[in-house]
Amino acid sequence: MASTSKFLLLLIISIFLISLSQVSSSSSSEAGIEAQAHQPQVVKGPNRRFLGFVDCGSLCAVRCGKHSRPNVCTRACGTCCQRCNCVPPGTHGNREQCGSCYTDMLTHGNRPKCP
Repeated sequence: MASTSKFLLLLIISIFLISLSQVSSSSSSEAGIEAQAHQPQVVKGPNRRFLGFVDCGSLCAVRCGKHSRPNVCTRACGTCCQRCNCVPPGTHGNREQCGSCYTDMLTHGNRPKCP
């Protein structure tokens, strides 16, 4: 009876240690996945740039600050920022710095969408 209880205790401890090692290895792999998700990605092509987190709200507020219709400008800028992950610097011009995604987007009336 004593040897059976020792065997059961040893079995329970070994199962606990195995499960503990699996939990620690899965949490380290999740941390690695999260670290990779926050690193910027390089886009290959004519306009190489980093695609990381872009704060569209504040960048569009600066971009549309001097616009005659700031609400319309901010809405269009936010859409373009979310799709292209870029907002050109300044309040006017410089659209080519965001690449073809930003410059080629048109409205239904075939006018440039992005401010």
